[in-house]
Amino acid sequence: MRTKIITILVLACFFSTNAQNKKWTLQECINYAIENNISIKQQELSKALIKEDITTAKGSFLPSLSASASQNFNFGSYIDNYGGRVSRDSRSNSFGISSGVTLYNGNINKINLLQTQKSLEAAGFDLEENKNSIMLFVVNSYLNVLLNKESIVIAEDQILISKSQVEKTQALVNAGEVPRANLLEAEATLATNEQQLTTAQNTLDLALLNLAQLLQVSHKGFDIESVTLNIDSASLVYNDTDAIFNTALASLPEIKSAEIAVENSELSVDRAKAGFLPSLSFGAGVGTSYQHNQGSKDVRAILDENNNVVYVPNGFGQQLEDNLGFNAGFSLSIPIFNKFQTKTAVAKAEINQQRTELALLDKQIKLRETIEQAYADAKAALNQYISAEKSLYAQNESFKNAQESYNAGVMTSFDFDQVRNRLVSAQSSMANAKYNFVFRTKLLEYYLGIPIVLN
Repeated sequence: MRTKIITILVLACFFSTNAQNKKWTLQECINYAIENNISIKQQELSKALIKEDITTAKGSFLPSLSASASQNFNFGSYIDNYGGRVSRDSRSNSFGISSGVTLYNGNINKINLLQTQKSLEAAGFDLEENKNSIMLFVVNSYLNVLLNKESIVIAEDQILISKSQVEKTQALVNAGEVPRANLLEAEATLATNEQQLTTAQNTLDLALLNLAQLLQVSHKGFDIESVTLNIDSASLVYNDTDAIFNTALASLPEIKSAEIAVENSELSVDRAKAGFLPSLSFGAGVGTSYQHNQGSKDVRAILDENNNVVYVPNGFGQQLEDNLGFNAGFSLSIPIFNKFQTKTAVAKAEINQQRTELALLDKQIKLRETIEQAYADAKAALNQYISAEKSLYAQNESFKNAQESYNAGVMTSFDFDQVRNRLVSAQSSMANAKYNFVFRTKLLEYYLGIPIVLN
């Protein structure tokens, strides 16, 4: 028993350690978010409900079939099956089967089926739109984590430089070449860099928490796989917003959903106009009954060949056979005047059609504006990246010269820190510009239907 307990604990620790050491890739984050997001699951259930509505719409073409049975008790006189009044308590049964089918009702059943099918198609596009939105949120959060990881590296590099500066200054102080005030300045710079590292770590923790909450997983031990983004040539491959817009217009689910809404509204107009048309239905049925006088036998009187009254059995089965009857018939309903209800329904359906057409146009206009804004942002991000790259190169060269001068003793620690602070600022600006440029270009690729991949 003790061995089993130890084994279970070891396995638990093993799986716990593996879970904490897991590094999430971008694709894993996207897949997990889409598979487990509550709003997506709710939309999938809504889509399943519409599928059931399609079954109902298809069933409207089929005939209905129902059966009935009843048992009644009568106290006092009643009229029997032969038209005579009987002063006696009785009980009776009746059984029936009926069926009916709509032959024509202005194609309302067909329109209902088409509308339900289009609603299912629109629900699929709405679901896809939600998945795309979550994907973009995940990509943005993932890149934010990568940015903060890079900020950690920058802060750690500065601490290494500051520690080296403290060691060199300590040696110079011990040799009596520089005053102790220089050492205090170097130690203060190191403390500032350590504080900056703590701030960067806190920012990274918040970014990881945000991504974990977006995925709806525990933030404990949560981490992502580091990705080195190599930008070989900083340029925008796509420079025509019209081409991007036309591609997005033909593929984005939100546009397709709005187009289906217009088609559905047109069907609603046809459905409302069907109220002016007659409807024709057919029905058929079969029924029988049984009646029994309390306290007497089931018999009935008939005349024999000599015209004498004789009584013959008239039991349950005999009555059901004798009382069996069939019916069939057509029913035609012609609307003449219904207090303007149909006319109002048509007018409202036509107004709603105009609204859906305007909603589609509005989405198309907003899509164009969004793409133009996304392109402008990507272009600005490109210019920012190019400027940051040039600035970083210049600050690196300046820092190298300053480091040589400081090591040679011809530059004060204050002046050296000024140069180094400019380098750190340039490094941070470069990191921000790089990840901003990557996200903006990936956003354009999304509108072009290109899968988002970090490399």
